[in-house]
Amino acid sequence: MTRAEKIVERLEAAFAPSVLDVVDESEAHRGHAGFQEGGESHFRVMIEAEAFAGLSRIEKHRAVHGALGRDLVAQIHALALTIRP
Repeated sequence: MTRAEKIVERLEAAFAPSVLDVVDESEAHRGHAGFQEGGESHFRVMIEAEAFAGLSRIEKHRAVHGALGRDLVAQIHALALTIRP
């Protein structure tokens, strides 16, 4: 299973989002710090779920990172998040 697939699986399980878009932007970062040959190092995630209603921006980010788990987050160099309730 790819990192992108793991991201989708874990976020769907944790939040049952109405919108979830996971984009691997790694190739755009070739030559930059953290780039890994084969990609899967830089991701942009857009997630929309009722679970985020009433949470601060920091609480939303913590919730997403918690759902992904330390093991997966440690494998990702950059994770850009857009989170909406």
